[in-house]
Amino acid sequence: MARLYVLLFVVQIVLAVCALISCLSAEEGEIRALPRVAWVLIILFFPLVGSIAWFVAGRQTSDGRPRTPWQAPSAGAPTGRKKSRPLAPDDDPEFLRSIDERSPQDDELFRRWEDDLRRREDDLRRREGDPPREEDPPRSR
Repeated sequence: MARLYVLLFVVQIVLAVCALISCLSAEEGEIRALPRVAWVLIILFFPLVGSIAWFVAGRQTSDGRPRTPWQAPSAGAPTGRKKSRPLAPDDDPEFLRSIDERSPQDDELFRRWEDDLRRREDDLRRREGDPPREEDPPRSR
């Protein structure tokens, strides 16, 4: 009998964890009846009942009906997800274009920073007694 209780406890915990993950990963428009925070608290304080309630009444399908745990999305139905965005900035063509479009103000700012850095390095070398280094030729971009 104790094994049955342990098994039911484990099933309850697994169901609660799945419900929490589902609740926290749901889009804002897919959550029904209560705010996300309320659903999370219900699932945490009442794991079995809260988890079942979340799967039955808390999340909508893309066509507006409540989603049930055994219901698979239909093949022709839209998933309700937004257009996929790039995963990283280097996958985003707009971001890459914005990097390529540097203004003359940026070039001037970089030149001033490099001059300031060279001046500071020379000052440090003079303090330490090292001979000043010869100027590096300007780099082309």
